[in-house]
Amino acid sequence: MKPPAAGRRSAPASVEGVRHGVARVISKRGYCSRSQAAALVQAGRVQLNGRVVRDPETPARSGDRIWVDGCEVAATQIVWIMLNKPRGIVTTAHDERGRDTVYALLADPALPWLAPVGRLDKASEGLLLFTNDSAAAARLTAPSSHVDKTYHVQINKVPDASLLAALGSTVIDLGESLAAKSVKLLRSGDKHAWLEIVLDEGRNRHIRRLLAAHEVEVLRLVRVAIGGLALGQLARGSWRRLDAGDLALLR
Repeated sequence: MKPPAAGRRSAPASVEGVRHGVARVISKRGYCSRSQAAALVQAGRVQLNGRVVRDPETPARSGDRIWVDGCEVAATQIVWIMLNKPRGIVTTAHDERGRDTVYALLADPALPWLAPVGRLDKASEGLLLFTNDSAAAARLTAPSSHVDKTYHVQINKVPDASLLAALGSTVIDLGESLAAKSVKLLRSGDKHAWLEIVLDEGRNRHIRRLLAAHEVEVLRLVRVAIGGLALGQLARGSWRRLDAGDLALLR
């Protein structure tokens, strides 16, 4: 997936009946990220119904025609992909510190602009979803959805039964309640162990903070499933499109 370039792009039908700022509509139509769209508008490169607009919040209605650099931004099909995110890259389009981002792995000109569905921090790896269906993404990530997310976590000690029981309890950290839906031991060695941890909610650095409250250090953290959709054998750094069967597993 490449940055915005001259050429026709089109928007998911779901946004056409909704009034939003023009920068948001450009993003929802799969052309680029919202921040990139705002910069294009402010640079005078966007026309709305034949006139140049410079305010990213200029309202755009259903049926409005939008051009970027003289090329119309129209509608495109809904796309979902899954990526096996490697450790050491960040989940953002542009990083102010110059770090590698997940978008370097999506260098396919056939892909429209896709936004990440949730996040994995720089040190975490595994299953990460992207889509241009913002409404469905919002439903999937809403706290009320309670979609299970399964992680395999390597820790710096071998837990006994009491520690495993404690890890399943709620802790308060920075005023937030942190809990796991389930915690179980997968395997262990002399000094380290792997746990399977399932969350049905997600807060910033949830697992790391939960384990740190019990003086447990995370050595590796890999998300292996979202709902019924498993990472499977997808190679690290690779991605694939989701089909209808895959999307049904998310639900």
